[in-house]
Amino acid sequence: MKRSSFYFKMVTGALLRKRSRMLVALLAIAVGATIVSGLMTIYYDIPRQLTRELRSYGANMVVTPADGTKLTYEEIETIRALLPAENTVGTAPYRYETVTLNSQPVTAAGTQMNEAAATSPYWNISGEWAADDSSIMLGSKVAQLVNAKVGQNVELEADNGAGEGVKNTYTVSGIVETGGSEENFIFMTDTALDSFMGDTDSFDTLECSISLQGDELSGLAERINSSSDRVNARLVKRVTESEGTVLTKLQALILIVTIVIIVLTMISVATTMTAVVTERRREIGLKKAIGASNREITTEFLGQGIFLGVCGGILGVVLGFLFAQYVSNSVFFRSVSFIWGLVPVTILSSVAVTAVACLIPMRSATNIDPALVLKGE
Repeated sequence: MKRSSFYFKMVTGALLRKRSRMLVALLAIAVGATIVSGLMTIYYDIPRQLTRELRSYGANMVVTPADGTKLTYEEIETIRALLPAENTVGTAPYRYETVTLNSQPVTAAGTQMNEAAATSPYWNISGEWAADDSSIMLGSKVAQLVNAKVGQNVELEADNGAGEGVKNTYTVSGIVETGGSEENFIFMTDTALDSFMGDTDSFDTLECSISLQGDELSGLAERINSSSDRVNARLVKRVTESEGTVLTKLQALILIVTIVIIVLTMISVATTMTAVVTERRREIGLKKAIGASNREITTEFLGQGIFLGVCGGILGVVLGFLFAQYVSNSVFFRSVSFIWGLVPVTILSSVAVTAVACLIPMRSATNIDPALVLKGE
């Protein structure tokens, strides 16, 4: 029999003879590898998941004209072309004009409703979004001011810029509640406001919701600024800083939990292997008495640890992905992607943790005095 075959048979035989103990060690390694693998999957997937989730709280980048004029339709489209399509949640341009409603001056905001809905999903709309140029949405404070209801017709008045007063009647399709300044506005489609004011020239700002964070988002803003002297892209600090803080704290928490799990796994494996050494004292003493060296005894126990580490790591990879999938679906309501790079990392980590945990038991095994053990002391 070849030396390698004999060694493998010796290791597996030792595992089978103490299978109840080894099953406990394997279970500890598998549980540890499962949690570590799952947490690492979540760790690397959190930026994508959380950044996408935080996009429901509004735009994280705003583009305005640098020279105090207006942004044209062509400039809006140029900016949109610079944004990564796979990370763009929404880009809502806004034009602001002062109009009169029931003799009260109010700010009217013209926008592209589908983009506004994507960029600001936190808006609470009683009724429906304005679907065409004949309907508008009133901020809740504006609606209270004029006592307007959903479905009611209201008349707006404005100066079209040529010294002429214009009037038009619109149907209130919805009431907007946000808890912010939007409650003081009237919202209509950009084409409706353009038609009402008599021109189709420009926008005052472009709100962008981009599922990027940190340096990637800052770099995108710099690219937009360098593309034209007429635009100024800036990050919404209260949003981007909050994202960075939350991400940092969550990732730090995951790392701490991972370290704790690794330590507990090492303690569990070390305790189990120490018990195995204690139960096999006479066997180890007999082996040493017939010529087995400390190196051979150490190699045998190390082989058992590596075998358990590989098996536990493989189980941890599979169960860890299922664990991460469950957590992600429960918290973010989205699935995670399988990270193939974590497969060798998880298995090698399990082997390393098991090998380190076996150091104390291996030292105890090499310190056994065969003379004393065989005499029954």
